[in-house]
Amino acid sequence: MSPLIWIIDEEWPDYEEEKRILAERYPQADIRFSGYDFEHDLNAFGYQADLILTQIYTSITAETINKLERCKGIAVYGGGYDRVDIKAAKEKGIKVTNVQGYCAEDIADYIIAAMYTFNKCLTEYKESLKDGKWGAQAILKIAPRISETTLFIIGCGTIGRTIAERVQLLGVRVTGYDPFLTKEQLEASFIQPVSMEEGLKTADYVSMNVKYTQETKHLLKKEHFELMKPTAYFINTSRGGTVAEQDLIEAVREKKIAGACLDVITNEPPTVSETILSVENIIVTPHISYLSTQSYADLKRRTVENGLCMYEGKEPADWVNP
Repeated sequence: MSPLIWIIDEEWPDYEEEKRILAERYPQADIRFSGYDFEHDLNAFGYQADLILTQIYTSITAETINKLERCKGIAVYGGGYDRVDIKAAKEKGIKVTNVQGYCAEDIADYIIAAMYTFNKCLTEYKESLKDGKWGAQAILKIAPRISETTLFIIGCGTIGRTIAERVQLLGVRVTGYDPFLTKEQLEASFIQPVSMEEGLKTADYVSMNVKYTQETKHLLKKEHFELMKPTAYFINTSRGGTVAEQDLIEAVREKKIAGACLDVITNEPPTVSETILSVENIIVTPHISYLSTQSYADLKRRTVENGLCMYEGKEPADWVNP
């Protein structure tokens, strides 16, 4: 019997790559599509899906999972899988996968871009130009050379270590905190192991790169921002929930820290009324740090491959609920 493959997404402009890969293995596959509001489709045909490919923004609850009659696997497009009830899936015998490490270079590039944006004040010259200021008179503050700064990485998995390896080529001192890695593992990636407190106190830039779990929810909050230098910047490319967002807003507004660059926020996608989107000295980008031509293609390919492994009863590469 040909599989019913259900793609739940509102992110991608097309699914030609998925169709191509699926057609090579299962030419008669029945491929259906839904958006995030999929309740009607779940009851109409989704309950019979053999495989689900889904965007990270899709909420797949225990209630949804319990309606699935034939599903062998749920393959998530991306690293985050916090909106899928993986416990309920496991109890139902449904494997769940994400895609790990595919965009490490891209996120490292984003971190470097954010560091340089702050270091060279690239977003701060509009008013100076309007006032006719040019040259040194246009500069509000002179920053140290990037090679004289320190980056503190919280969470030194594949992405965190890739960031460190690239950033140290710029002469940046890299410190890191990760309770799951040894001193030797960190040092092998040019990361000086430090405590959370020491890392925050001594950093010019702080990069959050942990997975979002109940243990890392609001990992950074008011007391942590108060440890940072008033000249330091916070960069988050992990998940918005890893930070107490209101505490971050207050820290920037009260000049406890100099600013922040966020590719992730608590409420995604936002309603556009969120306070975080309009705070001076906080740059928000629409969750795009992971994207490049290469990462986009790799993400689609690996998601489908993970899905087909689950459908065929094989062990997928990125299994998150064994």
